[in-house]
Amino acid sequence: MKNIFLLGLISLFIWSCSDDSSNNTSDNDSDWDIDSFNSSSSIQSSSSQDSLNIVLSSAKVESSSSVTNSSSSVTSSSSEKDDVISCKTEAEDNCIYGTLLDERDGKSYKTVKIKNTWWMAENLNYADSLKTPSLKGKSWCYDNSPDNCEKFGRLYTWAAAIDSVKFATDSENPQECGDGRNCVQSWPDKVQGICPDGWHLPDYDQLANFIIDVGGYATAGVTLKSQSGWYNDGNGSDAIGFNALPSGIRFENGSFDSLGAVFWGSTEVMSGAITLYFYYDYEYAGLLDQEKSYAFSIRCVKN
Repeated sequence: MKNIFLLGLISLFIWSCSDDSSNNTSDNDSDWDIDSFNSSSSIQSSSSQDSLNIVLSSAKVESSSSVTNSSSSVTSSSSEKDDVISCKTEAEDNCIYGTLLDERDGKSYKTVKIKNTWWMAENLNYADSLKTPSLKGKSWCYDNSPDNCEKFGRLYTWAAAIDSVKFATDSENPQECGDGRNCVQSWPDKVQGICPDGWHLPDYDQLANFIIDVGGYATAGVTLKSQSGWYNDGNGSDAIGFNALPSGIRFENGSFDSLGAVFWGSTEVMSGAITLYFYYDYEYAGLLDQEKSYAFSIRCVKN
C-alpha cells in the first residue's frame, strides 16, 4: 500500500443550490459540500471564513513513484504550463481522438490521446449485472433517470468500479474488497475493474501525473471541464478534449447532487479510495480520498 499524503487546505462552507438550475441540478437543493465527503485527516480547515475555495496551491504530494518531490508544490508552475499542449478552442478542435468499442454491450466511447496516454473522453455507462455481479445494487443513473445515463454515464460505488466480486472469486489470490473492507493482500499494478478489456482504472500515480501533464492543479478544472453544461456557467475550456461533464454524485443515503463531478481511482487510502474531483465554480481540480460507498463516475485508461 502506497503512502499517500494529500495536504490541502479547505474552507468550511455550505452552498445552498439556487432554484434556477442548468443541466441536471438536484431537485431537493442538496448541498454539494466537499466537507460532507468523509475525507481523512489529509484535509485540513482553512482559517479563512470568506473563501469557498480549496487552496490547492499549498498542497504537496508524495508518492512511491515521486510524481512530485515532497518538498515541492503540486500546483502548476510556469514550466508545467509551457509543457501543456492545447488542442481545442471554441472555434476548432485538433485533438487526437479514437473510439473504444465495449464488446460486452456494444457501446462505443470517444477516446482522446493526452500526452502519450489514451483516456476515455466520455464516462463509462456499463450496467450488465448478470455478466458483472459486482454491479448489482451498486450503480445508478443520476437522479435514477435513464436519460442521464445516456448523457453522463453511470455512477458507481468503489466496489463496483474495481469489480469486487472478481477479486473475491480469484482462485489464486481471493480477497474481499469494497465498502468497509480493505484489500490487504497484493494489489495488481493495473486494476481493470469494470473497464473494457485492454483498459484499466487510473491509480493515484496516474491521476497525479495526469494533473501535472495538463498544467497543474491550479488550472486543471478549467482545462478539463466541458465547454458547456456546468451550473452557473462554471464551464471550462476543454483545452485537451477530456470533456469532464457535470455528471454529479450519489451519496450513501440515496440522494444526488449535480454541482460537480468525481472520478474513481483504484488506489485505496485508509478506509476510502482516491478520486479526481471537479466543482462548478473552481478553476482547479484535485485529488481526495472519498468514502467507498459514494457513487461516482469512471474514466478508463488504455493499458
